[in-house]
Amino acid sequence: MTEQPVYILAIESSCDDTAAAVLQNGKMLSNIVARQDVHEQYGGVVPELASRAHQQNIVPVIDVALKKAGVEKSQLSAIAFTQGPGLMGSLLVGSSFAKSLAIALNIPLIAVNHMQAHILAHFIDEEGFDKPEFPFLAMTISGGHTQIVKVNDFFDMEVIGETTDDAVGEAFDKSAKILGLPYPGGPLVDKYAKEGNPKAYAFTKPKMPGLDFSFSGLKTQILYFVQKNVAENPNFIEENRNDICASIQYTIINILMDKLKLAVKETGITQVAIGGGVSANSGIRNTLKEAEKKYGWKTFIPKFEYTTDNAAMIGIVGYHKYLQHMFNDAAVASKARIEL
Repeated sequence: MTEQPVYILAIESSCDDTAAAVLQNGKMLSNIVARQDVHEQYGGVVPELASRAHQQNIVPVIDVALKKAGVEKSQLSAIAFTQGPGLMGSLLVGSSFAKSLAIALNIPLIAVNHMQAHILAHFIDEEGFDKPEFPFLAMTISGGHTQIVKVNDFFDMEVIGETTDDAVGEAFDKSAKILGLPYPGGPLVDKYAKEGNPKAYAFTKPKMPGLDFSFSGLKTQILYFVQKNVAENPNFIEENRNDICASIQYTIINILMDKLKLAVKETGITQVAIGGGVSANSGIRNTLKEAEKKYGWKTFIPKFEYTTDNAAMIGIVGYHKYLQHMFNDAAVASKARIEL
């Protein structure tokens, strides 16, 4: 008797990207993302505009995801959606649609923690990508989060280090803003850093005890550094952009790696995975791959499309919750903040 395939429709709407994906038994069939350009002129995400755009995008995005996957609504086994953390207005658009569709189709509803999804994205069946074995260390780095997590099992995770103020993604974006680069600036810092000297300018790393992070002091340091040099030479940024970006990125990567090395030393776990939007940064990816040879780690870097917010990662969590019958009813509430 052939086992029936499990089809999960996943919906992600935690911030400013409306995303839908269809997975079959852990394999991604479609992964559609509608990006919102409206926020660029404001230099950051405007929550009210984000939720309005989600309302416009959610139906066509889900329609495209189902059609690309070649799956009918009647074939779906469950609907998975992002419960949190995120912007409340954005989350409510996704959760409301997911609840309505699950009720209409009379199939299970599955609430997913967005940060768990970044970690478990490594378990999407993808040719050429290995899956970590439990236990492993996960470093989740994004615009809103910086954490080191000890992952004992799919739904047994312990945060052993996190930022006490700003997230690493914010440090990249704010540094870019100081340099006059448009939002989102993180990818542009990465772009210019490739052509610069990472040791051209020295920035002091924050002295945070244990496995916790801090980036607010570094941002202030970069601001004062730029202001001082621009006062002396108005063309300082334009003449040294590549070196400034390379030096900023080099410092941030060293901060992350110092904590990761300490986490490996304290736990004895040498399997290390990264996730979240900042894991798309080429400098971080290259440094982590080098750590395999340098420290004898086994490292896991997600496929590029699974780094930024996407619904495939929500779907893989939904699939494993489905296997364990971890369902929710329509009373489940969206949460702007949620524990891992």
